[in-house]
Formats: sequence, structure tokens, C-alpha cells
Amino acid sequence: MLGLDVTIDTKSGFCFGVEYAIEIAEEILEQDGELYCLGDIVHNDMEVKRLEDMGLKIIDHEELTKMRDVKVLIRAHGEPPSTYDLAIKNNITLMDASCPVVLKLQNRIKKSHDKKEKIYIYGKHGHPEVKGLMGQTGKDAIVFQDIKELDLKNLPESITLYTQTTKSKEKFYEIVSKLTKTGIDVNVNDTLCRQVSNRDNQLQDFSNNFDKIVFVSGTKSSNGNALFNVCKQNNSNSYFVSSSDEIDRGWFSKDEKVGICGATSTPMWLMEEVKSKILEF
Repeated sequence: MLGLDVTIDTKSGFCFGVEYAIEIAEEILEQDGELYCLGDIVHNDMEVKRLEDMGLKIIDHEELTKMRDVKVLIRAHGEPPSTYDLAIKNNITLMDASCPVVLKLQNRIKKSHDKKEKIYIYGKHGHPEVKGLMGQTGKDAIVFQDIKELDLKNLPESITLYTQTTKSKEKFYEIVSKLTKTGIDVNVNDTLCRQVSNRDNQLQDFSNNFDKIVFVSGTKSSNGNALFNVCKQNNSNSYFVSSSDEIDRGWFSKDEKVGICGATSTPMWLMEEVKSKILEF
């Protein structure tokens, strides 16, 4: 036995938006034994599999167009207005678990669009939250995930800037600074979720306290990849796993302190499972 001292970061795990969506799903599944969900309820394959075993069925937007008289969950990422219009047309009951932070952002973008402002959104191309935000503008907004994508010399003199809720606070304000320095009048809307953005600093502190870090996340989680990089930058002995099966005994040495942490889409039960596996070494 290696005699490892293993600690789980109590501040890691589901954000309240994801936790709320999963609670709704579990409640309906316990009652009905079946529930459709538009897209992965969370970007974690292990958690999705657990809920699928309870009766959750993941569908995409194309499948939704062919459905009628069913119950469908909208996940925390939110949806564009077209989804709600389709639900009314096809008599679909929507169980709306959109995160309140995302809904507030959608409303703000809608108001900006109504005022005919030039809207720019710092976010990941194709991300479900971003699709929902674009829907508030009739797709009349510019999405970019790197300032290099923008032709700064030909931008409007005045723009309204929003950000996907889960992006990096540091990178967002770097973008604001660069845009401002070019002489552009930027109406800045810091629409970051503080529960998510504050995790950067929390993980910096956490990762410095251990010999080794095991970061648990689904590979499809952009938040997970970003937070893992925070750990890696502060502790080079950081390892990314999606399940306990991926843990390598060779990572650890005798009597080391090991920290386990995860993304806002990582269930606590999965981090507990990883801890149990490490303690076997």
C-alpha cells in the first residue's frame, strides 16, 4: 500500500444550474419511468449513463421536430425561442430547467437586439448555450471564441459585448482591454456565472496544496478542459480522467497527498469513486 492521503475538493462538482436540471430529471423519472432530454443533460458521459439507466432518453433537435404529445426536458444551457415555438405547435410539454443565470443573459441580449445594438458574444462556436443566445437575436450577432477571429480595423465604432456564462473571467477582460485600446466604444456586459468563474481562483489554491492532482471531468466539457488547465498551470503533476478506470497507479509515490477536483459538470459520486480507487493503491 502506498499510504496515500486523498482529499476531494468540496467546492468542485455540479453548479446549481446543473444540479437543478438533474433534480428535475430524477423526480420525473421516479414518477414516470421515462423522460426525453434535448441534448446531453450534462457534459459527463458517466452521469448521462446513470440517468439513461433510470429511463432518460437523449434526443436532438431533428428528432424533436418529429415528436408530439411528449414530455421533454430543457437542460441548464437554455434554448432559443424556436424550440418553444415548436413545442407549442407539436403539443410538447417542456420541463424547463434552464439555468436562471442563462435566462437572465438571454433576456438582456434580447433587449439589446430590440434596441438594434451591434451585439458581439464571446463564446464557444456551436455550444448549446451560445445557440440559445443567438436565438434571441434571430442569429443577428457575432460569436467569437478568440479575438483573433475579429477584424478589429473594420468593427463598428460602438459594440455591445456579452460573454457565455462559463468563459474565463481573465480572458474576457483581456478582450475588453484589447477592444478598448483600438478605440472601439465597448458596452461591456459581464455575464459570467460567478459560481463558475470563481472556481479558477479556488482551484489555484486547491491544486497548490497537493503532490498530485486528479481532475475528473467528461471530455466534452469545455468548462472541464478550462479548469483542468488551471490545475495544470499551478501543479504540473495534474492528471485528467473521465472515470476511475483511467487512473494509473504509476502516477503516485508512497505517502503522497492527492487532491481530487472536477468541473461544474462532474458529479460528486464520480469523484468519490475515483477516491476509492486511489485508496486501493
